[in-house]
Amino acid sequence: MNPTTLVDEFEQYSAWRDAVFVRVEALRDWLSLQGISDAESEMRLNQVLGRLQGDTLNVAFVAEFSRGKSELINAIFFSDYRQRVLPSSAGRTTMCPTELYFEPIRRPSLRLLPIDTKIRPGSIADFKRDADAWTEFPLNLESADEMSTTLLRLADTMQVDAATAESYGLINPDDEETARSLARDGCIAIPRWRHALINFPHPLLKQGLVILDTPGLNAIGTEPELTLSMLPSAHAVLFLLAADTGVTKSDIEIWRHHIAPVQGASRARLVVLNKIDGLWDELKTPAEIEAEIVKQTASCADLLDLPASQVYPVSAQKALVAKVRNNADLLVKSRLPDLEAALSQELIPCKQALVSDSTQAEVEDVVIRATELLETRLSNTQDQVDELHGLRGKNRDVIQHMMVKANEDKQQFERGLQQFNALRNVFASHVELLRQRLGMEVLRELVGSTRQAMEKSYFSSGLREAMGRFFRQVDGNLATSDENIQEIRAMMTAMYQKFSDEHGLGAVNPPEHSLHKYQKEMARLERIFEERFNTFFKMLTQGQHQLTARFFETLASKVVQVFEYANSETESWLKAMISPMETQVREHKIQLKRRLESVSRIHAATETLDERIAEIEVSIGTVRDQLDQLARINARITEALADDLSRTRLARRA
Repeated sequence: MNPTTLVDEFEQYSAWRDAVFVRVEALRDWLSLQGISDAESEMRLNQVLGRLQGDTLNVAFVAEFSRGKSELINAIFFSDYRQRVLPSSAGRTTMCPTELYFEPIRRPSLRLLPIDTKIRPGSIADFKRDADAWTEFPLNLESADEMSTTLLRLADTMQVDAATAESYGLINPDDEETARSLARDGCIAIPRWRHALINFPHPLLKQGLVILDTPGLNAIGTEPELTLSMLPSAHAVLFLLAADTGVTKSDIEIWRHHIAPVQGASRARLVVLNKIDGLWDELKTPAEIEAEIVKQTASCADLLDLPASQVYPVSAQKALVAKVRNNADLLVKSRLPDLEAALSQELIPCKQALVSDSTQAEVEDVVIRATELLETRLSNTQDQVDELHGLRGKNRDVIQHMMVKANEDKQQFERGLQQFNALRNVFASHVELLRQRLGMEVLRELVGSTRQAMEKSYFSSGLREAMGRFFRQVDGNLATSDENIQEIRAMMTAMYQKFSDEHGLGAVNPPEHSLHKYQKEMARLERIFEERFNTFFKMLTQGQHQLTARFFETLASKVVQVFEYANSETESWLKAMISPMETQVREHKIQLKRRLESVSRIHAATETLDERIAEIEVSIGTVRDQLDQLARINARITEALADDLSRTRLARRA
């Protein structure tokens, strides 16, 4: 029986995701080929495909320096590469937050953001859109030594004076160790880089794995984006301790302020007690060693207020050696398989469920709409056949009467279209009002005015008031916009019902939409603001003022991102609101025209009644075939989405 690793699980998840992509793509292409798609359905399926293609699995490693994060990353994800991808040695090998990923449009490289960007406006996300802000070093994949040398730049430091370090928010002048360092030569060593991006073509990274390596309390405390965005968006957070240091004061501070409160997409938060090989004393019995590991694990759990079962003792270094040398006994002794199993059980099924649920919801909506359209077409076509059958043996006067009736129905429908267009204009005016309140221009003006208010204030009370006012206005805009959304839906529901009753169209139930989840996200950001402000910003020094300004820039960037998502989702909802009725109206208009043409051609005796009936019955068969094909395509998507990775897992172990 072969043990299943996290790498195996992720590869299986990637294969599942690819299978779903292929089947959703087949649905989109089939709808287009059959001419039964519309702009809104095609947009939604393209969004699903885009999410599947750009899907990532984000795993964050958080710890103080020298806890063995880089070695653990190497052991879990990169042992098959037969070398250390991330540098790992005694001392500080990573001085700045580092993202490890793969982007095929870029060459393999290490990109580094200089530390002086801390005093420039803009968040890390903003700088990621500015290629010139980064210093780039290519990675030579043909030479392990050259690649290792390049990656050692992650540990670069620079000597600066106290004022410079304080302006970056990197030192506390009241700290005793800092004071001693400055007393020696007037300078202090700080990281040369603020953030690092490693674009590396490893198979797992190609499949969407993204790793975040976060070194130390100082890096987390001075980069609000880590707390506001990067850690909450991680699907798993691994917090590392070390058996040789125990749980330090800074370890506890990181856990309590930055890991334990994290909410959002993160589902797995695991504590790892690394470097247990330091407890492998040859003068002790295995039972004594085990007792010492259990004791340290319990102590860590107690200090972090966790069950001992959530703390995983491992030796990352021995695990990497064991994997590289295929030493099964050493791998078991390292205990890494226990951690990998826990991470797999927490991470992969949850991620699969999230992707499956969101994909299923979108696909179901599109399939239901296409099915309703085909069923309406089938019903209308069958009505035409029944009507023509009713003309058998009738004289020309009766046929003339039928033609007049069909023409009257068409004219009545066209009058109804005028009402529909008038109501659609009312809909458009409501939409315009919603776009003004939820729009990005209003938000950017609000961010600008808040920034100006903060620049004028050097006291905590003024900063608090400016940011509090910012949140109140943002919350108010979201609440008013949500009320507008519910008013629009109620109006459109009544309009749809009236039009369906008068013209016999299929019932349309406008989709639900709410900004509640974005209001919750605003509440989360506001909570973080309150916690950070109360903790760090009582009476501000120059460096702390810079940190507050940077905190606001990061916060504002996150709020802008939330509003962009809210706008995008609302625009999609607005299209989904009007598009189904537009499709049904267009289809009904076509069927009325065909009905009138059929009766007219029979009346003009340009073809026999039987020939026309036979022609329409062929089209009925075509529509029925389309319904069958659509059902089969949908069943294949449902089957792919429901594919339980445990079946693949069992097959691998057999």
